[in-house]
Amino acid sequence: MTRLTANDFDPEVLKLFDQYVHGQLDRRGFLSQAGRYAVGGATAAGMLAALSPSFAATVVAPSDPRIRASYVEYPSPNGYGKLRGYLVQPASFKGKLPTVLVVHENRGLNPHIEDIARRLALDNFIAFAPDALFPLGGYPGDEDKARALFGQLDQVKTRADFVEAAGILRKHADGNGKVGVVGFCYGGGIANYLPTQLPWLDASVPFYGSQAPVAEVPKIRTPLLIHDAEKDKRILDGWPAYEAALIANKVDYQHFVYAGAEHGFNNDTTPRYGEASAKLAWDRTIAFFRKHLHQ
Repeated sequence: MTRLTANDFDPEVLKLFDQYVHGQLDRRGFLSQAGRYAVGGATAAGMLAALSPSFAATVVAPSDPRIRASYVEYPSPNGYGKLRGYLVQPASFKGKLPTVLVVHENRGLNPHIEDIARRLALDNFIAFAPDALFPLGGYPGDEDKARALFGQLDQVKTRADFVEAAGILRKHADGNGKVGVVGFCYGGGIANYLPTQLPWLDASVPFYGSQAPVAEVPKIRTPLLIHDAEKDKRILDGWPAYEAALIANKVDYQHFVYAGAEHGFNNDTTPRYGEASAKLAWDRTIAFFRKHLHQ
């Protein structure tokens, strides 16, 4: 079966899907508006199903003998009680390893983000992927339900919990004390946020995430590697002001915009995935972490 790509959908449908994913449009609204672009026997419901993630395949299987993975719980500083995350590291290694915090999209810790953590472990990092939805029962196994739950989180508390998770990684018994963060969409926003809160953070890689407020940029001491998509107007509209602040405050940053790419291009479970862009961005990410987390 031929894999669908973003080119198989009208650009307006992709815009509607982006609004749906980010809570600006509910399911009924998407189906109502997308229906006008349905051709050749397609339906709005069919397009929504086709654009939604499919977790059937993984790059690194959970049972891969080269890694050791487990779910761990840790205390929340915000009265949530306990938090939970997916911790993955190489099955065998010598010495201490650099650590990477992996921050999910606005659906919690789904199978794709767990796969990302396992990929990092194969590159000799300790990866930790918290589930922001754990206080509400955890990722529910359904993307629509997950998005609905996500809207119920207190983001002040949730952001503080990611700060806590980064601090836990810094003290990990097998870690070398160096901490990086990589985040996607919502997680990209967190990857822009954490450097404004943690001057000791060693490297941050936001994938198509909302920029930190310009007023917070003077706090950043962390090298940034920022990946954006050419067709992601919602994110790119905020870039000029952010870049001006980064330059004015002499922040060490690199910014790459991937030609023809859609928001979410790194997520290989959806048609918005851009294979060439994703590979290049990921190769750059691993090289960046090796440079800044091994020193």
